[in-house]
Amino acid sequence: MAEITLQGNSIHTNGDLPKADSQAPDFVLVNGDLEDVNLSSYAGKKKLLNIVPSLDTPVCATSTKKFNEFAKKNPDVVMLVISADLPFAQQRFCGDEGLSNVVPLSMMRNNSFAKDYGVMIEDGPLAGVTARAVVVLDEQDRVIYTQLVPEIGDEPDYEGALAALA
Repeated sequence: MAEITLQGNSIHTNGDLPKADSQAPDFVLVNGDLEDVNLSSYAGKKKLLNIVPSLDTPVCATSTKKFNEFAKKNPDVVMLVISADLPFAQQRFCGDEGLSNVVPLSMMRNNSFAKDYGVMIEDGPLAGVTARAVVVLDEQDRVIYTQLVPEIGDEPDYEGALAALA
């Protein structure tokens, strides 16, 4: 269990992020076509998992836009934006913002991803959605970088995450 804060108030996740140099847990998430996808759907590519509570918040929107800009210049990296939002809302957000270089994925069918990655918020007003985190995987789905953002209202460490992709 990890402790983070929401507006300075302590809240907790169900566990810890995967450790560096470990094999990333597989997942089943839902894409914009309502299809199930997993890690093998992106085999052979580096992956950045931008894990957010909801794209319908300013900080989540900002991080998605910033990672989209990086993805424009780095087509060999897959930028996955993972949230509890429905795929329809994710698609609308990305369309409205002109974000075509990130892949929004939804936990709409189950929350196993959040539990397996240790980011499920267990208490407080956001219980049931994910904490803000970034996980970077190499081409073999080994974890090469993680960050659980300590204050859920703060942006992630973009430089650290993007440097791990170099």
